[in-house]
Amino acid sequence: MPIVVRIDVELARRKMSVGEFAERVGLTPANVAVLKNGRAKAVRFSTLEAMCRVLGCQPGDLLEYVTDEEDR
Repeated sequence: MPIVVRIDVELARRKMSVGEFAERVGLTPANVAVLKNGRAKAVRFSTLEAMCRVLGCQPGDLLEYVTDEEDR
């Protein structure tokens, strides 16, 4: 998938657990896992906003576009 979710990197930088992050954002830990593992098909802007607020970051810190091998 060309969009890579970098939540784990931002959590590690802040030494924040998935459980604490999920609670502060208003998600279940299972939904955070879906996002972290790249299995999510969509993310609401309100959820992205909450994640950025909790982590004190920009959307580009959480999401990265990576080209597929076929695109090269």
